[in-house]
Amino acid sequence: MADADDVRRLALGLDGAVENESDGFDFRVGGRGFVWSYPEREPGRRRVLRTDIAVLYVGDEAEKQALVLGEPDLFFTVPGYDGLPLVMVRLPRVTVDRLAELVTDAWRMRVEQRCPPPPGARMGP
Repeated sequence: MADADDVRRLALGLDGAVENESDGFDFRVGGRGFVWSYPEREPGRRRVLRTDIAVLYVGDEAEKQALVLGEPDLFFTVPGYDGLPLVMVRLPRVTVDRLAELVTDAWRMRVEQRCPPPPGARMGP
């Protein structure tokens, strides 16, 4: 079972990660978001930052669909994120070890977008 404190600890342990000021959590590397609190929007109500749900950058639509369809109890999406390589994860349902993999993968993909590694190079903490 993971929580916002786990997200913060994991994200800040990654090279170059910075936290933007937020009522929840919002982590970026090279100016690009890789994990943040889910901004839930309901018609007629103010946006609410959900710190029990993390939005993760997953790189592409295929990965997003694989996660959502493969583990619907853990991952989901909303119409506002259609066409975007983002997926939501329910923190109380994910282990800290799995969350570490997800956050690290999201960070790695953002770093690689900014500065692709040379062939054969390994990236990660």
